[in-house]
Amino acid sequence: MDLRRSRSLHQPSPRKQRSRLRLLFPGRMSLATLLGAALLSMLSLGEAHAEFTVCNQTLDVVNLAVGQKVDNADQTDGWWTIGANQCVNVIREELTNRYIYLYATDVFGHAILDGSTEMCIDRRRFSIRGIEECWQRGHIAARFVEVDTLEQVRWTYFLTGNSP
Repeated sequence: MDLRRSRSLHQPSPRKQRSRLRLLFPGRMSLATLLGAALLSMLSLGEAHAEFTVCNQTLDVVNLAVGQKVDNADQTDGWWTIGANQCVNVIREELTNRYIYLYATDVFGHAILDGSTEMCIDRRRFSIRGIEECWQRGHIAARFVEVDTLEQVRWTYFLTGNSP
């Protein structure tokens, strides 16, 4: 069997491969030029940055709920699932509240943050107005950690194995 023939049946020749690339990338663009253009286009999309991000620096998947003041009322929202060594944007607008509240559990539902501010959560995705009388309103009371953002408009919180 002729090896040149078997290769050409399953794989295009180098000449055909180059001509296909020229169709995709007309002109003489180097790989560095293409990568630079791609990087520049991603950086120019700078308007879509997050204002409050939570990064999970543990080795476990974490489920996260967030509490904050919305229209002068306390509100909790959940759930965000954050993989190990990943970050999630939980508030996309510039921060207007100095304090943000976080509640995080492992995949078994055990709290992994030791908070002192009682707020409401639910087992499934939720958005709850008010933090009082959680049980009477059909919700679960949970202890959230208070994060002081020092009145910054952007903040990143890092969940570690020994978070406060």
